Amino acid sequence: MATITASLVNELRAKTGLGMMECKKVLTEVGGDLDAAIDAVRKKGVKASLTERVATEGRIEVTTIGNIAAAAEVVCNTDFTAKSDVVDNAAKLAAKKLAEGTDVTTDAQLKEALESASKVTGENVQLGRTATLSGNVGSYLYSTAGKGKIGVLLQFAGAVDQELVKALGMHIAAARPVAQTRDQVPADLVAKEKEIAVEQAKQTGKPQDIAEKIALGKLNSFYAERVLMDQEFINGEIFKGKVSDLLKNKKAELVKYVRLEVGAA
Repeated sequence: MATITASLVNELRAKTGLGMMECKKVLTEVGGDLDAAIDAVRKKGVKASLTERVATEGRIEVTTIGNIAAAAEVVCNTDFTAKSDVVDNAAKLAAKKLAEGTDVTTDAQLKEALESASKVTGENVQLGRTATLSGNVGSYLYSTAGKGKIGVLLQFAGAVDQELVKALGMHIAAARPVAQTRDQVPADLVAKEKEIAVEQAKQTGKPQDIAEKIALGKLNSFYAERVLMDQEFINGEIFKGKVSDLLKNKKAELVKYVRLEVGAA
């Protein structure tokens, strides 16, 4: 039996847009022959002219069922296909399956829906990223140009206020926070921002100790721009103040959030 290496799987994935597990499965079926694997993928409905293209377009769908909030991304090659009914249906099915606790990487119904979408559109239509939160949860979808572009999942410590879910989901979708609190910001990102601020100050002739103090001030500005709890709520007509103040005003505690955006890491 041929050895299916990680590099071979990655190469097929880059050429077809298929998920890792599907690539490994196809390669196993054809004995590790990359060309044969591409042919096998084409037989499922992917046009030869598209097998070299990575799926970078797509759409996101969210749903909440009981105490599970789910977000699913379905990727394809063009924006036109991302807006199609077949991709819309596949994304909704994926989100629903996730919220029901189904393993979407092996679900036969979802696999059939994705393969059908590929045959209808002639593009690599595949399941992309997925996310779930459980407990006291809610979900928000930002749509533009006929498709879901950004999905936000929210988990609270207490009862869920749907107005707050909508308001906070809208804010997170638009403001793109990198973390919920300051201590959750990656250390390397903080170090990079501080280093840049120190060097900027030194370029103006400031000594190291003064530059360090200036850098701390700029870090506070960075937190205010990029950390959710430090950000000013985006819609002043609804609430004026920081997101943390909005939550206090609502007597709510946000435990965790997840943000998925088509085309974003």
